[in-house]
Amino acid sequence: MLRVVFITGISGSGKSVALRTLEDAGYNCVDNLPVRFLHDFIAAAHDEGLQRVGVSIDARSSGAIASLPGTINALRALGTEIRVVFLDADTGTLVQRYSESRRRHPLTDKLFHEGVAPSVEACIAHERELLGPLRELGHVIDTTGLTPSQLRSWVRNVVQADTVPLVLTFESFAFKESVPLDADLMFDVRCLPNPHYDPVLRPLTGRDAPVANFLAAIPSVGRMIDDIAAFIRTWLPEYMQDTRSYLTVAIGCTGGTHRSVYVVEQLAAMFAGQGQVLVRHRAQKQFDLYDPGGGPTEAPPLARP
Repeated sequence: MLRVVFITGISGSGKSVALRTLEDAGYNCVDNLPVRFLHDFIAAAHDEGLQRVGVSIDARSSGAIASLPGTINALRALGTEIRVVFLDADTGTLVQRYSESRRRHPLTDKLFHEGVAPSVEACIAHERELLGPLRELGHVIDTTGLTPSQLRSWVRNVVQADTVPLVLTFESFAFKESVPLDADLMFDVRCLPNPHYDPVLRPLTGRDAPVANFLAAIPSVGRMIDDIAAFIRTWLPEYMQDTRSYLTVAIGCTGGTHRSVYVVEQLAAMFAGQGQVLVRHRAQKQFDLYDPGGGPTEAPPLARP
């Protein structure tokens, strides 16, 4: 069966890096394919016996973007396996990237001809509006703060996980660094006791046994994890029934080092049998396919009331 991965998203968020990653993974890739040629391209790929195809579509095809969701649904109805990866980043990061690269935003001329001052911020805002429907079609990756090598790791994990019905991602983050844009569900664990205030635990992370032991002994930590897990178990079937292929659960604490990391590791272990599980620790720059044998040193059982 032909597998098609669409790379789309906001300009400057890393689509070129993602497309090159697909090429390295053996995909036949096309950059900025006009939407009107999509049917013919997929048909030709079928005829040539290709198994993996990557297509990048962005705001430069603005005139036909509105029809793309319908086109993708029609192709899926014909039996084509299609995954959509939407890349995004916060506006400040995108502006900085354009400033460093000294490149023009691809919508600059369009806004100028429409009588709008084509600042980078205005172009980004217009692009978000144009691509909004595509964001709902697939897996969102927030590239804010990521290096190209880290983004390549994330994309490789998504591609490797494409053979299962649902990709469930647990992601830890630091509220002081802002909320991740790729979160479908978000939980705040800052109310839990913070190992940061223990000088011995401060330099460690939630993946280290001393921190895991500290948190596992606190009943409220266990209750928080149980409540989050119960919510996910209750609603996960509904997300899957909605033909969703990806669900990202973000867990945040102040520094993204101890509590959120520990909770993510525990949840990943609990849901290891629910499709493909990915683990991301933004503050630690760790992005992995979950390996039940590769987590932190085993902690004692969670304390329960």
